[in-house]
Amino acid sequence: MSERDINDLPEGYIPEVELPDGYVPSDKEEYMCPEHLEYFRRRLLQWREDLVNESKETINNLQQEVRDVGDEAERAQRETENSLELRTRDRYRKLLAKIRKALNRIKDGDYGYCEETDEEIGLKRLMARPIATMTVDAQERWELRQKQIKEGR
Repeated sequence: MSERDINDLPEGYIPEVELPDGYVPSDKEEYMCPEHLEYFRRRLLQWREDLVNESKETINNLQQEVRDVGDEAERAQRETENSLELRTRDRYRKLLAKIRKALNRIKDGDYGYCEETDEEIGLKRLMARPIATMTVDAQERWELRQKQIKEGR
C-alpha cells in the first residue's frame, strides 16, 4: 500500500470530515470516531486506486509486448514473467474485493469491530492492515481451525 498523504484524495472524492495534514488516528480519541472512519476510508480508497492503476499498467504492458520472439528461451522467460504478473493481478483482484468489503463496513458502521467477537480490532492492527475483519486472537483461532480442517482431510 502506498504511503501517500492522507489528504491526497482520489479525483471526485468528497470528504465527510476534514482531516488536518499529517493526521493519524490516536488512542486518545474515541474509537472509530468520524475522524478515524474518514482516515481509514481515505486509506482504503487510495489503496484501491493504486491497485487499479497497477492493473491497468499490466494490461497495457501485456498488450504492447512483442509477440514474435525468435528465441525459445526468451519466449519461455516472457511467458513465465507474464504468468507471475497475472498471478499478482489475481491477488490484487482479491484485495480489491476485501477493500470493497471494508468500505461497506465503514458505511454500515461495522468497521473496526471483529466479525467474530464484536470486539475492537484496534488501531495498530487496522493501521497495518486496513482490511482486517478480526482481532488478532480471533484471526489466530480461525487460522488454527483452517489448519485442523486441512489436516483432517
